[in-house]
Amino acid sequence: MQKITPCLWFNDNAQQAVTFYLSVFGGEEVDRLYYNSAGPGPAGSLLSITFQIEGQQFIALNGGTDVAFNHALSLLVSCENQAEIDRLWERLLVNGGMTLQCGWVQDQFGVCWQIVPAMLDKMLQDKQRAPAVMSALLSMNKLDILQLQQAYKHTN
Repeated sequence: MQKITPCLWFNDNAQQAVTFYLSVFGGEEVDRLYYNSAGPGPAGSLLSITFQIEGQQFIALNGGTDVAFNHALSLLVSCENQAEIDRLWERLLVNGGMTLQCGWVQDQFGVCWQIVPAMLDKMLQDKQRAPAVMSALLSMNKLDILQLQQAYKHTN
């Protein structure tokens, strides 16, 4: 059992969000809960969906009040290659998603995702080369592995 499960709060479109995330990443729905007569939502309406993507469980909650997502919390996705970055980037942008600096995408529901190459962490831990890599990273929206590698290799 996973000890910590992120809960994503939606007003009333948790089902649409889960359908979207499963279409982007694959995965599966684990279970659903419905409001009963004691809940703030109408009895029998969808309260939450537990779902799993890339081995990580999430809960999508229909919280009922309009609480917006913001950049204070994002979900980081480590990608093995440029094709995976490109694929996820494009899929997360559909229906009104927005590109943000440094590999961030805000999807149509307002959730922020960091779509980054798995090798980035290692590059940024190299004290001598990290400034050049960070400079390259700050100049991009969608991250380009080749440009990051060039910045990393050409640092003396």
